[in-house]
Order: sequence, then structure tokens, then C-alpha cells
Amino acid sequence: MIQQRQVSNIESRPVGALITWPRRYRLLTDVYFLGRAGSLARYFATTSGIRPGDHAIDIGCGPGRLANELARQAGPQGRALGVDPSPQMIAYATAHAAPNCAFDLGAAQSLPYPDASFDVATSTFAMHHIAEPERKTALAAVFRVLRPGGRLLLADTHPTTGLRGLAIRAMAQLAAHRAGGGHGHSHDGDEAGDPLSAVDIRRYRDMLAAVGFTAIEFRTGPFATGILTAVKPD
Repeated sequence: MIQQRQVSNIESRPVGALITWPRRYRLLTDVYFLGRAGSLARYFATTSGIRPGDHAIDIGCGPGRLANELARQAGPQGRALGVDPSPQMIAYATAHAAPNCAFDLGAAQSLPYPDASFDVATSTFAMHHIAEPERKTALAAVFRVLRPGGRLLLADTHPTTGLRGLAIRAMAQLAAHRAGGGHGHSHDGDEAGDPLSAVDIRRYRDMLAAVGFTAIEFRTGPFATGILTAVKPD
């Protein structure tokens, strides 16, 4: 059954920048990834280490593409849950959900789920939308809801050269504005000085270690993406 929950304090904390146009967002990602956004979702799901029967959570799920792919790879005995603070995204994702995939309205930094609820957590192209002071809180919340041995995957665009590099820089400047000054939230000096740092996923390595994650590894993925994976210790 698809359940849509309203997180009670979603409006009492700085959740960061919201994207409220799901159809246009899907179109933009399809164009940016040259019609292979679905392939990228499959790559992220596989790289997350999800297995048949797992329970997964995708944080900042947007219109639900990755959450549905996690549900597909988890199989009929598994399930996936997408969480996003945008009501428009959740409404769209719920309307297009797989049978074993649900979507909840909520923010990463205030997840209402019991401890050790999920085997896998993912968050892609979303961390830079969270208000800077709340990002460590969000990662700590993810750590809490993962089971011992649970796997985390974070991904975002990754600095590169050429035309794609120019596009990434433009996106990074927008991200820094939306997550920072454009919404009244401060961001650190590196992010203010170099907008690419806003989307460079490597910046979360120390933060992941501080909240308790181990086996933290960085790799580059297809379409100029950067990926961090980590494990909650047993």
C-alpha cells in the first residue's frame, strides 16, 4: 500500500531549496543525461549494494525514478521508500509508484522512522539542496535508520572539463545560491568561494566518519557523477 505521511516539523526547520516541478525536472534530467537517466538510476541502485528482499530509502527522491528502481531490484519481497520535502514531487511519485514502492513527504534531517529500519539508503543530487547547517543532522538521521551493516550511497554531479564541465559549474552556482544566500541560509567559505564545492560529494567524507559510518569510498560514475558509499558498522 502506498502511504503518504506528513512530517510534523517539516516547516519548522530549514529544509533547504525545494524543487516543485516534477514533470519539468524529469524532462531536464532526461536531456542532461542524454535520455539515459533511467540507466543512471539502475547504476546507482546496483552500486548501492541492494539485494533481493532489502528495504531501501531514497532521500530527496524527487519524482521517484531511483526509488522505483530500488524497489525493482529489491524484488517482490523487498520494498523501497522515497522521501522528499516537496509536496508536488511526492504527489507525482505516488501516482507513478511501483507496487512495492511508497513515498512520504518529509525532510532528511527529521526522518520519522524507527531505528534500524532500512538495509540501504541513497541520496542523489540532493545533499546540496539541504541547508548547510542541517547536512550533518541529515546524515546522522540516515545513520540512525539504517540497520547494522546497512549501506549508504550519496551521489552528485562531479567536476569535469569540456561542455559538461561548464554545465556542472552553472548548476553548482545555482545550487550554492538556492541552498545558501537565496534562501537566507549561510554556507561555508569554500562553498561561497567555489560553487563547485556545493556539488562535490567528496566534501561529506569527514562528516560521514563523524556520525559513525565506515568503509567510506569515493568513485566516479557515468555522466560525470561522483559517488560516495559507506557502511554502518555491525
